[in-house]
Amino acid sequence: MSDQPFALLIAGPTASGKSALALGVAGALGGTVINTDSMQVYAGPRVLTAQPSEAEMQVVPHRLYGVRDPAEAASVAWWREQALAEMAAARAAGRLPILCGGTGLYFRALTEGLTEIPPVPAVAREEARHLLSAEGPAALHARLLAADPDSAATLRPSDGQRLARAWEVWRGTGRGMAFWHREGGTGPAMLRDVPWRFAAIRLDPPRDALRAAIGLRWAAMLRGGAEAEVAALLARGLDPALPAMRAHGVPELGAVQRGEIGLEEAGRRACLAIGQYTKRQATWYRHHALAAPSQTHTIHARITGMEQFSERERLEILAFVRSCVDGSGTAH
Repeated sequence: MSDQPFALLIAGPTASGKSALALGVAGALGGTVINTDSMQVYAGPRVLTAQPSEAEMQVVPHRLYGVRDPAEAASVAWWREQALAEMAAARAAGRLPILCGGTGLYFRALTEGLTEIPPVPAVAREEARHLLSAEGPAALHARLLAADPDSAATLRPSDGQRLARAWEVWRGTGRGMAFWHREGGTGPAMLRDVPWRFAAIRLDPPRDALRAAIGLRWAAMLRGGAEAEVAALLARGLDPALPAMRAHGVPELGAVQRGEIGLEEAGRRACLAIGQYTKRQATWYRHHALAAPSQTHTIHARITGMEQFSERERLEILAFVRSCVDGSGTAH
């Protein structure tokens, strides 16, 4: 390894095969896989959030999977702090940090930095959650538009979690999210005052391949115990506005357990929601570079494992990563 710390980013939409690729690269190059997915940090819904299996986690080190209680919302700032610690630990052990996931905001927090916002009083946070629960995201967006139009203009009326965060920041600090973004923040990731270098492998499979994969994943989740995971979450009586309670499949299977819809309808709704989410993910990645073009390798296929590639393709992927480690990476 060079003196400047280096980490590999593996990103793409849900069901594109990021975890399988990360496992293959980590096994070949001595890597540690660090979760970069906002739902996979939660303990409990392992099947629902498609966390790596116990067997996969025995093959190479995996970090930040299932480490957060669903009752406690995980912030981007919390994840960034944990990820930086795991990246430093991997490097100290002579392993390649591989950040794998589909949450673009997490990747951006690493590569571009995170806006620093003062602590928000609990009363403001509780007010935001109450408004979101009682009135819904569209009404909360309308409130925010009147109070803090600059911040509201950057958010979708359906994005309840981010709207609630924007509302609590405005109420709790007297300034909106847009103001704090303009103020600057942490800056890119550093290790003992030396900036991390990043290269990226971006998965961009065809839409039809993703649709098929989403259907297969849903069926596998049901076989793997997804209904029991949802029952366990509901039994805790958690706030439905919490991120873990809005993970794909939780609202739909919760409706099944309340007798509101059947399992087939739940599957239709869940797969539709996941498909729409993957479109937004793909759009985000097309408009946000995770690394310089010369340090980015794009794969236009869904990954089921390194074994799906020809020997030439496997060598090409690994050669790209090795070249980026020594600073001479070239895009493919």
